[in-house]
Order: sequence, then structure tokens, then C-alpha cells
Amino acid sequence: MRPLGTTPEPAPSAARTPRGRPRLSRVSRLAGALLLVGVAGLGALAAAPASATGGESTSAGAAPLTGVIPAPSSVRAHGSPYEITKRTAIRIDAGSREAREVGDHLAQVLRPSTGYALPVTTRHGGDAIRLELSERERGLGAEGYRLTSGRGSLTVTAKKPAGLFHGVQTLRQLLPARAESDSRQRGPWLVAGGTIEDTPAYAYRGAMLDVSRHFLTVGQVKRYIDQLALYKMNKLHLHLSDDQGWRIAIDSWPRLTTYGGSTEVGGGPGGYYTKADYKEIVGYAASRHLEVIPEIDMPSHTNAALASYAELNCDGVAPPLYTGTEVGFSSLCAGKEVTYDFVDDVIRELAALTPGKYIHIGGDEAHSTSHEDYATLMNRIQPIVTKYGKTVMGWHQLTGATPVKGAVAQYWGYDSTGADERAQVVDAAKKGTPLVISPADRAYLDMKYDKNTKLGLSWAGYVSVERSYDWNPATYLAGAPTSSVLGVEAPLWGETLKASQDLETMAFPRLPGIAELGWSKPATHDWDTYRTRLAAQGPRWDALGITYYRSPEVPWPAK
Repeated sequence: MRPLGTTPEPAPSAARTPRGRPRLSRVSRLAGALLLVGVAGLGALAAAPASATGGESTSAGAAPLTGVIPAPSSVRAHGSPYEITKRTAIRIDAGSREAREVGDHLAQVLRPSTGYALPVTTRHGGDAIRLELSERERGLGAEGYRLTSGRGSLTVTAKKPAGLFHGVQTLRQLLPARAESDSRQRGPWLVAGGTIEDTPAYAYRGAMLDVSRHFLTVGQVKRYIDQLALYKMNKLHLHLSDDQGWRIAIDSWPRLTTYGGSTEVGGGPGGYYTKADYKEIVGYAASRHLEVIPEIDMPSHTNAALASYAELNCDGVAPPLYTGTEVGFSSLCAGKEVTYDFVDDVIRELAALTPGKYIHIGGDEAHSTSHEDYATLMNRIQPIVTKYGKTVMGWHQLTGATPVKGAVAQYWGYDSTGADERAQVVDAAKKGTPLVISPADRAYLDMKYDKNTKLGLSWAGYVSVERSYDWNPATYLAGAPTSSVLGVEAPLWGETLKASQDLETMAFPRLPGIAELGWSKPATHDWDTYRTRLAAQGPRWDALGITYYRSPEVPWPAK
């Protein structure tokens, strides 16, 4: 197959800012019991490999249970495969609205490709995909599931609706890639016989989407949500404001969108979300069991706001709208009370629209803000967030002020980030500040794959598919208590990305690897087997119409 890629170039020198932009300006084939055999922590698979029960031999033509991304906690292959036929129904318990919603979702995916009716019903009967919610399933937690497949039936069991939904995403991956097609395809539609029992390693598995540098429509955001859901991610962090554009309507400050949202990088038309648009995004994400985390970046990355309202500037003079890509030159005014009235209004309206737990207040790259003013701003803004019933999130520079109790710091430094900066974050974690880990040279999906990548940036170095996958969130920030790590997030900054195809080219194939770091147990982590599983996703992305980078590190099937 194609050769592995070379080691990425190192991150640039300290002349770059921590988030890396100029100041102002990261195979073995399946064999035996496949990918997970012999890996510590997967005793169920090791104890009962497929060959022990004839599972693989009787599941000929079906994808192996171990081919799923993220890697499941426990896999036991056994018995005959399950086949979806024209007689198949999706059976749910009577009175379970949540199970019906998941059943409807599965039916909507499979009806076009199979051509089958696949009724979602509460009636008992034979041939069926059964979706079961049971509070007795304590070991599965809020997001875990059990999938059992055999002749005549396939059952997905979960304690909570999110787990049932995640189990259905696994079922999708066990079916042929052509099951994702929007037109009728030829069967058979087989699912290998056996049992998967699966729970996530981390409660926080997120992706950030920058809609400020280039505005993205509601439809484009929904498309990305669907792609995140397929790999069991559960947080969508929306970067709603920056120097180049303000993207969420605030009734008490209307010029934020009508003027501040009127442009984007390169001088395009920009755009913004009405409150109805935002609610539509939040509702759609919730239907895929993702929580939306809105970000209003402060005190820097605020030129769109400062241009919209002169009184927010210390000198009372509004700067022009900005369409470049430099950072760190803008700042809210720490010494004016109108600043805090403004923040209060924005957070109040945004909190009322957001059912999720968090509001992200940014806090990064405030190069034109003195340390004293930065601390003043952050220490006054955080209580506003908590006043409206939300938990503060901020980039890790928040630890340079005084994080309020429960505030989450999102670490985006890279391998060469200075010891003092790391120590500041580690010290905060030791004092109880939870962390989300997003290393720029590992998890930033807008970093170029290599020197030939046309899209994206390279201030954190090149991030190959292997580099993006091959790290451990629990140990990345040396000295931080492992208990402080809530999970991982994969940011996708939008300076060079305008269309869904651009987003997908940079996110795929790296996004599934970050999803696996968030979901799967460390014992399953192995690049050689992962790249084989990743290669098998290619035909699925083709069927879904996802534009992806065919990295030479991955042994993709021939088209």
C-alpha cells in the first residue's frame, strides 16, 4: 500500500503567539480476532474470539464488529449474521418517545438505500431491529450501549437515549458503506453476529466550528453536526464572534449583526444567525445528542463589536470593519462600565437561547490588553456567566486571571509551548480547574497536512493523520491530574475555509481520530490497526458525499 507519511515539521519559533498566528498578524491488516485482540482491557474479545464460536465464518460478507470508529470497549463475535430484509421492522417500546426518535433517524438513513419500508413500530413480531431503553442498565451509563446481532434479530440496548443513538451509529458502520447512499442499492444488508458493549472514556468529546472568519449557513452547520454524530461526538463549540464578524443576533445591541456581521475574511458578504436560526441549530444538534457551546470571544477578537459601537472603545472612536487574518490588536475597555453592561446583555440573551451547560468567553491572544486589564475583565465577566446559570469555559489563558469555581480551561498550546505557560495551566488544574485538551499541533483540524496542502494554515506545524491520532489526552499536559481532564476537542478555524467541501477536506480523515481519543479506552489505541479501520471509512464517506483528503498514510481502497 502507500507509504507512511514523514514526521511533521516542528512548530514555529516563539516569535509566534501561543495559538500560533503572528502577533497582530499531527499496517497491520486484520487477522485472527482482528484489531483489538490481545489489547489489555478487552478481555471479552480475547476470551471469545470470533473463531471460537464460528462467528466470522458464519458472518461471511459482513463487516467485522471490530472495524468500528471509535473502537468499542468490548467486542465478542459469535453466531450467524443478522440480515435486514423487506420484512424488517424497527421495534421500540410503547410510550418511548426518545426511542421512537432514534428509530425514525435509523429508518431515514436506511430507507433510501435499501428500498425497504422499515416501519418504526411498537408491535411485537419476528424479524426486527429492536431499540430498547432500560434504566436497569447501570453499567452503560448515560452514553453507553450494547449491540447484539444474530439470526433473526438485532438489539441495541441503552440506559439513556444518547446511548441508544450512539448504538445506532455503530450499527450504521457495521452495514455496507452503500447503506449511506440516498438512492436504492443492491443488498445483502448483513451485520456480523456477536455483541458489542461500549461506553465512552470521556464525557466531553467536542468539535469547534469557526463561523466568524467565514460565515456558514444553518444548512452547512447541520451537515457538520451529522458528521460529528456519526463518530459519537457530543459537543459542538460554535465560535460566534471575532474581529471579522459577529454572527448571533442580540436584540439589545442590533448593530452587532447588521453592521458587525456584514463582512468576513477577504471582504465577503458575511452573515449572521437570527435567534430562530440559532434555535434551529441547537435543536438539530440536540436531535443528534450534541450540546451546543456558544463562544463570544473576549476581551480580544472583538473588532466586529468595537466597529459596531463606538462607546465600547476606550477612546470612543469606532475602528473600521476588519477583513484580514491578524490577531491580538483589539480589546474591550476594562475601565468603562458600558463594557460590562454590554457583556451582561450579550450573555443574558445568549444564555436564554442556550439549553446547554456552558458559555465560552474566549480569553486568548489578548496582546493589546495589559495583564492588569485582562485580569479585571476576566474577573468581572465570569460572574456574569454564572449569574445566568451557565458554566464558564475559556481558552487556557483564562488561568492567568482567577478562574471561578467550576470554570473550564481549554488548553490549545502545542508540544513546544513554554514551560511557564504550561505550569500556569497545570497549577490551575491542581487547584480544581477542569481541562479540555485541544493541542494546536495535534487537534486543530485547520492545520495543513503537509507543505502541499492548499487549504489551512501551518503556524503550529504540519499535522499529519498519524500525528493527529497518536497522543494521549490524559498525559498530554504533564503534571495535570488525569482526573482534571474532561475530554478533547477538535477546533476548525475558518480563515481559509468557505464551503462545506473545505471543512470536510480538513476534517476528514483527522476528525474520526480525535473522536476515538475521546471515546475509546487507551488500551485500544494503535496506529497500525487504526489506519486500516480508517481506510474502510473511505467508501462510506464517498456514499455520504463527504469530500476528504486521501492521505498517503492510509491504505485506502481503490476507487
